Amino acid sequence: MDLKSKDINKILVRSTNWVGDALLTTPALASLKDNFPQAQITVLASKWVAPVFAEHPAADEVLIFERDGRHQGLWGLKRLAGELRRRRFDLAVLFQNAIQAALIARLAGIPLRLGYNTDGRGFLLNLPIRLRPEDKQVHETEYYLRLLTRAGLKIAKTRPVFHLSTAVQAQAAARLDAQGFHETFLLGLAPGAAYGPAKQWPAERFAAAANMILAGRDGAALLFGSPKEVQVAAEVGRNLQAPFLDLAGRTGLAEAAALIKKCRLFLTNDSGLMHVAAAVGPPLVAIFGSTNPKTTAPAAERFRLIRRPPPCAPCLRPTCNQETHLCMDAVSPEEVAEAALDLLREAAGHA
Repeated sequence: MDLKSKDINKILVRSTNWVGDALLTTPALASLKDNFPQAQITVLASKWVAPVFAEHPAADEVLIFERDGRHQGLWGLKRLAGELRRRRFDLAVLFQNAIQAALIARLAGIPLRLGYNTDGRGFLLNLPIRLRPEDKQVHETEYYLRLLTRAGLKIAKTRPVFHLSTAVQAQAAARLDAQGFHETFLLGLAPGAAYGPAKQWPAERFAAAANMILAGRDGAALLFGSPKEVQVAAEVGRNLQAPFLDLAGRTGLAEAAALIKKCRLFLTNDSGLMHVAAAVGPPLVAIFGSTNPKTTAPAAERFRLIRRPPPCAPCLRPTCNQETHLCMDAVSPEEVAEAALDLLREAAGHA
């Protein structure tokens, strides 16, 4: 089916549910708008990823999927489908792979439903795209772009971008000014990982590497994380020798992104905040363990990836099942700090 020949004026995009994954869909979202510049694009997203799209120029509207509220359970899904039906969308593009996304689009009566035929949902799609084995081996940005190309659409391969409002950037600047960090060299640290502890480099090593990077500098560290990562951020903070501001659980996603943009360097696990940093611009060092950098490496201009994989990696497990955490234990603070300092020297050379 040639989508470009159809009269498409209203498009519903179902976002993925993880922050990192949502950011990795933004090149496909921009390409979708390029193909249908006249169409209104509405993104349906969970509340924790909605800020990714709030200021994106390709998203004309963001609807919140209130999975813990009005859209909870079977009756909640029917209510959501009814709300979408009244908007009379012409096309649904399902970046989320779950059957639920296809079921909602079908119940909403959206006549064209495009998505990968994953999770047994092919019968709910009238534009099903077969998932090939090689699709699981490409970077996730390419994975979402392929969905469009196989539907006959043109794409532009760009890096993910997190667009920030002027107001939220001013809010971030005011927070730093209140701490006296206006002209300070800022090192961002993201020691958590929502997916699970198998992706987390030990907190004491995070702190040791940060101390080496900040040694001899008039600098400070900013600690980032979700409310579930408050404990690991606090553990890193207890071992820091430089001034720091612990922001874990104390900012929304947009403000965190604006604060990360202020950092001169970002040190992170493979996490949603890694992709946020890649999307807003500071050089970053990413430590990989159980996951596969071929598919989820930061789509950044300047970065270093640190990985010492044992034979069991990438296992993709949220929790390590070995007696010792081989992939993370093999990474030393010294090599992380050296990679960070090398990246800073390179950035200074391009300044």
